[in-house]
Amino acid sequence: MNPANVSILIIDRQARYSPGIARVLAGEGYRVARAASEKSACEMAAKEHFNIIVKTSDSGLSDGIPLMAELRGLSPDTQFIFVSEGGSIRTAMDAIHQGAFDYLAWPAANEQILRSARQALDHQALVASDPVIRQRLKKREDVDLFVGRSQAIRDVQRLIEQVAPTDVTVLIQGESGTGKEMVARAIHEKSRRKDLPFVPVNCAALPEALIESELFGHVRGAFTGAIADKPGRFELARGGTLFLDEIGDLSRLGQADLLRVLEDGVFRPIGSKSAVRANARIVTATNKELENQCALGAFREDLLYRLNVITIHLPPLRDCPEDIPPLVDMFRSHFVAKHGRRGKEFDASAIKCLQAFSWPGNVRQLRNIVERLVLTAPGNRIKSADLPAVFHSPNRPATSAPRLAGMTLAELERELIRQTLEISGGSKTRAAEILGISRRALHYKLRGQAE
Repeated sequence: MNPANVSILIIDRQARYSPGIARVLAGEGYRVARAASEKSACEMAAKEHFNIIVKTSDSGLSDGIPLMAELRGLSPDTQFIFVSEGGSIRTAMDAIHQGAFDYLAWPAANEQILRSARQALDHQALVASDPVIRQRLKKREDVDLFVGRSQAIRDVQRLIEQVAPTDVTVLIQGESGTGKEMVARAIHEKSRRKDLPFVPVNCAALPEALIESELFGHVRGAFTGAIADKPGRFELARGGTLFLDEIGDLSRLGQADLLRVLEDGVFRPIGSKSAVRANARIVTATNKELENQCALGAFREDLLYRLNVITIHLPPLRDCPEDIPPLVDMFRSHFVAKHGRRGKEFDASAIKCLQAFSWPGNVRQLRNIVERLVLTAPGNRIKSADLPAVFHSPNRPATSAPRLAGMTLAELERELIRQTLEISGGSKTRAAEILGISRRALHYKLRGQAE
């Protein structure tokens, strides 16, 4: 999918949220328009198809739901994302039950905004009534994790080749930023299901009250606000692959629901009298040690046995320094083309510094650093001197990890956050992206450390 073919409209009366949201989305290559009123939005939607409409609000969604219904009359396939500072779980439930794709509480990290947009496009590719829209969104091109040269990455590739043609359930484990979704997509693309849907679900973002509806769908009239039948993710993934990301963060209720489907092979949409046979391959991923979660009582042991028939372990980038040169070259080529910065190259001194770093954010963090350097390095040759200060600090983390024994988990977390803030130049938004958490979560952690 070419991002330039995707149109997104942001409706923001006071232009309080839209500048930041527009900057993030436009940076990904999407075409972004802004409207300052509902009337203007309707006029624009009557003239142009928007794949996604982002509606912002200072408090609640009292004006958003009627507007969504009006705009849906002009463009039935458009996906809606609501952004509000004064919302709640109940607000999110109401929005999604009445047809919105997602609800984001403000402030939202850049990665949250991008993930929501990408998943909305994936969803639109599955459910759009217009075949032209489905074709344009059918497949998104991703950078290739497997350009690496290390034995660990070659082992991962070999295991993917072995398991992809089967229907066996796969659990992908690895630290945040190691590329777990890329592995899941590779499994799907190499399987006999490759021409059928790949449906990703972020389990950490599923409120407990919405889990059943999101996974299994509902029928019209099942509850207040259920104005139409809505297929769940299991139904959307029929014949294809259902990718359950961050499975370790799925609530106990969600774990019980998932286990029931895996054991019985059927599910029942909310309000329906008929059971539906599940026909989707299950691939899951987590950055947590699920065995430890089971010991703590946070994850069901019987569900773990169902999920880890085959486990693929993704190595942290610090253990594979030989993968850094080809990854840097791939990211450099990608961002040079994306931003029109021709002639940019990394010299040997820069590559050496990058290989000596420990990369707490793994491949995602390397990708962000390369993009930053492509945009900000003054010359065509990116040198070690162009790297952020943390790469030159005598106390920087080295590839050989320091001894962790004797440190508490709180101390480890504090050190990781400190290093990430250094890398991000003090930007909490960028640090939250690297750490794979929301900006709000990072704020709470920093406040807790200061007390």
